[in-house]
Amino acid sequence: MSAGGSLAGGGSSLFSGFRVLGLYSNHVPHALRYHKKHREFYVVTAVGKCFHTYNVNRLGIVAVSNSLPDDISCVAADRMLVFAAAGQLISAFARNKEVVMCYHGHSQEVRVLLPLGDQLISADSGGDVIVWDVQGGDVYLRLQFDPATFDVTAMMHPSTYLNKVLLGSSQGALQLWNIKTSKLLFTFPGWSAGVTVLQQTPAVDTVGIGTATGRIIIHNIRLDETLMSFTQDWGPISSLAFRTDGPPIMASGSPQGHIAFWDLDRRQLVTQQRHAHSTAVATATFLHGEPLLVTNGADNAIKVWIFDQEGGGARLLRSRQGHSAPPTTIHHHGNDGKNILSAGQDGTLQSFSTVHERFNKNLGHGQFKQKKKKGLSYEELRLPAITSFSSAAARQSDWDGIVACHRGRLAATTWNYQRCTMGAHHLQPPVTRRDSIATAVAITSCGNFAVIGSSCGRVDVYNLQSGLHRGCYGDNNKAHSGAVRGVATDTLNQLSLTTGSDWLLKFWRFKTRKEEEQDRHLTTVLFCLFSVSGMLALALDDFTLLVVDIETRRVVRKFTGHHGNINDMVGPGKLPGDDSCRQSGHYITELFDLSADFLQQPITVHLSSLRTNKSLCGPVGLRPLPADYQPAVETLPGVTADELEQEIASEEADDAFESADQLGAELVTLSLMPESRWKSLLHLDVIKRRNKPAAPPAAPAAAPFFLPTLPGLTPRFMSPTATEQETQVELLFLKSCFILLTLDDCVVVDCVVVVVVSMFVNLSCQISQSLFSFNEALCHIHITVMSFVFGLNVSDCNCVS
Repeated sequence: MSAGGSLAGGGSSLFSGFRVLGLYSNHVPHALRYHKKHREFYVVTAVGKCFHTYNVNRLGIVAVSNSLPDDISCVAADRMLVFAAAGQLISAFARNKEVVMCYHGHSQEVRVLLPLGDQLISADSGGDVIVWDVQGGDVYLRLQFDPATFDVTAMMHPSTYLNKVLLGSSQGALQLWNIKTSKLLFTFPGWSAGVTVLQQTPAVDTVGIGTATGRIIIHNIRLDETLMSFTQDWGPISSLAFRTDGPPIMASGSPQGHIAFWDLDRRQLVTQQRHAHSTAVATATFLHGEPLLVTNGADNAIKVWIFDQEGGGARLLRSRQGHSAPPTTIHHHGNDGKNILSAGQDGTLQSFSTVHERFNKNLGHGQFKQKKKKGLSYEELRLPAITSFSSAAARQSDWDGIVACHRGRLAATTWNYQRCTMGAHHLQPPVTRRDSIATAVAITSCGNFAVIGSSCGRVDVYNLQSGLHRGCYGDNNKAHSGAVRGVATDTLNQLSLTTGSDWLLKFWRFKTRKEEEQDRHLTTVLFCLFSVSGMLALALDDFTLLVVDIETRRVVRKFTGHHGNINDMVGPGKLPGDDSCRQSGHYITELFDLSADFLQQPITVHLSSLRTNKSLCGPVGLRPLPADYQPAVETLPGVTADELEQEIASEEADDAFESADQLGAELVTLSLMPESRWKSLLHLDVIKRRNKPAAPPAAPAAAPFFLPTLPGLTPRFMSPTATEQETQVELLFLKSCFILLTLDDCVVVDCVVVVVVSMFVNLSCQISQSLFSFNEALCHIHITVMSFVFGLNVSDCNCVS
């Protein structure tokens, strides 16, 4: 997408990447680390080319790392650093953000990482296992295996085994190596199944092994003896975890998203958590010494489970999750632009906050109205995905403020934003065909009525408070002869607009539901009404955009250039100039903030991209796009390499307009500097003379290293010795006082004493501030005393002195 500006670079000169909404996790197993200073656990999850760090106590995001050139395949963490492998490159991150070391040496994709003290062990798909020096980045040891006979799939360090590493293979065999001496200590034949997980148990010498056939083996590697074995019916073991806070419980994950909890003392299944994730459980990790389990999966979710149920069961304590399938429709909820409602193909309706993630809400799945029958699961009672919805925040505290249409269903559902639940009403017309479905919906600005269009051509009006049907548009209860493709109402509830597959755009009176006017030959696919400006945007089936003024009923703007289906469109409150935002066919929808601060784009499978409006921060030059302009594929903000960002920045800088120094010989070039900057140049010599220091800076007197004390039993500090200037001041003061004693008039004596004392006080202050020299000060006091006592003028006193 581009809006004028840097056409060569393919980027946008109006919008810049800000951050990504609704992205938390993917299929890569997470890494758990403990911060001793903060006394808190942190979980690290990979999201594409970067990783996020969350605190486990609140699941609040702490840091987002810098991006890598390729998608992250695995992550690991120790006390100080976070290691991430992207392709053949391994990077070490400090402070969860900055890359401080890169490790080059693999020829295939790295898929396993294991920090071990000052070393880092990595294994790739080609059979190479490399031991790295973490600080220097040098190769400490390299082991090569044949993937046909020993393909490394898992790796762990047995507790209390110094410099030992246990390797598991897809062929089922295990090998115990000493990485310091580079010797193979022992080979375990395996259990005729590929090893998927290796995990240390709370007991020394005991290891938990998960296989591809769903079998779990608890094996003693010192005695080479299998202690116990379990079998999981949900396929391969994706993760293993052991509780360390007391109860001997083991958790195992599965590709179906279920988690099983096993009692190691009784050697039986205790309980199971079905559908903990909608996809495979990537990793499950118990916090050390706490009854908490952290899990993540490819369904874009991070969950924390607590074990406080009777019978050893777990319940969900807190979670961060977004859409597990591509979002289909997004709209702003409310007039402040801080909350964004999003409906996805996973059937959920969620709210994302542009301020902070703690304000995110998950309204959940819709369900059928009938009661749950025996033998039916809750997944079978879920409604299909939402195809379109509308919301209003005016009366959301009184009743439901969201109405949604579902795929293949005629009845529309209501949702309550404040309670984050599905509403009580299913809005369905009284009489209609069985094969009809709801296709379009709109809520009035007052929040009292909902207008719903269907595929049979009906447009019905419902009351949201009671859920009752209040009428329909058109003769014979039919507004269009074809499917309704869009409905809208103006801000004052005076006018309703509908469009259908019959190539008609109709204007109706909202209260009387009478038709006013219709326009023909408009093959509208969808439309959107900008209620603030009264402009109606129409997307036609020939990929053309029309902007219609609903007051004059005329087309005021036409945009061409699309080469794919336009799925959704939302614009700002005012009509833009000749510049336009063009949307490529691979974008699902775009959303402008009501305050024009942000542009919202759901681009990939799970998330939405938030972009800032650069015109609010400075001048942006916009130009009309050429007729043959091709939109460029935009990458996600925060997940692009630094080199690409620098290239785009340089291209935008080259495209900026630069004014010439002199436009012409006969013209006068004026400065853009303020008047206070250039007007002072006329008095530069006066300013320099005024700012010249009166005297060079004098260094303060050096204080003694040891303070002198007087001899005696009681320690007393010696008074500092008077300097030469202070001695002369005291003598002058005594002479002045002797002159005053020879006077007869007591009143004059009192006045002169006051004057002399005040003069000496001012003198001491001015001498300390180095305002004038000491000799000048003495002369000044002497003249003042003589002029006051003998009544002489200042000139006579100068002569006498």
